[in-house]
Amino acid sequence: MPNLDDIRDEYAFLDADDRYRLLIDLGRALEPMPDALKTDATLVRGCSAAVWVYPTVRDDGTLHFLADSNAAITKGIIALVLLTVQDRSPADILATRIEDALAPFDLRNQLSSNRTQGIPNMIALIRATAERYAA
Repeated sequence: MPNLDDIRDEYAFLDADDRYRLLIDLGRALEPMPDALKTDATLVRGCSAAVWVYPTVRDDGTLHFLADSNAAITKGIIALVLLTVQDRSPADILATRIEDALAPFDLRNQLSSNRTQGIPNMIALIRATAERYAA
């Protein structure tokens, strides 16, 4: 996966259709999430599409998230969110202003409201996970 800064730079120069394609490509590049992990317990509430997020703790204490969606653009949005927190310590995740990192993408104005309504819930779930594992 490219880093968030590279994606942000590319995104700024794209028209609306190409932005959709970029998001879809980011979603396709997500690490596969096994179907067995797509349960009611990992389902993010409040999303118009089905979104699952499964956290794991690595040996070094960093958090690694597996995520998926049944909607291609939503899956791309998940990829953007994960780029801000993936494989970081719980303390780093809690210190990260995820919304600020995503602000340059202007997702609320670029996409329909039903595509973006679940973003705060995804972020809240990631923060709650980081809080549980923060030492």
